[in-house]
Amino acid sequence: MSWSLLARLRVPLGFICAALAFWLARPSPSSILAGLGIAIVGEAVRVWASGHIDKGVEITRSGPYRFVRHPLYLGSTLMGLGFMVAAASPLVVAIVAAYLGVTLAAAMRTEEAVLDRRFDGQYSAYREGRAVPGDRPFSFARVVRNREHRALAGFLLGWGILYWRWWMGTG
Repeated sequence: MSWSLLARLRVPLGFICAALAFWLARPSPSSILAGLGIAIVGEAVRVWASGHIDKGVEITRSGPYRFVRHPLYLGSTLMGLGFMVAAASPLVVAIVAAYLGVTLAAAMRTEEAVLDRRFDGQYSAYREGRAVPGDRPFSFARVVRNREHRALAGFLLGWGILYWRWWMGTG
């Protein structure tokens, strides 16, 4: 399977892995709270990144992009780590870690190649640290334009399902 195919399939694969992970989850109040703390940091990183990026328009160098090439994926990884902690299941850890490792690596490889072609080598310069950092301010309008509210809705739904899994297991 090619990197680009894996990158394109990451959303449907995510739904399949999520369904399996929720079914296997064995959360407790303490695991939910511990995982939630990690996941909130991940969502905050995603919101911060979404408020700086204009996807497909230019190479973003401001906000978290000054420090990390893929802050949206970093945020997603932290959210996944929080879910692993909250789920309190070794099988969920294996599923989520494998999913994130494979699909995000594929997405990063594919996106970096596309960005480098689209912006005539500017991405390579950015990746190698030769680019001058930008100074674009954070914008909530950009967060909405980048549809981060969908990730937030998924975040809230996921934590609701984990809470429900715990509550059903105690009843």
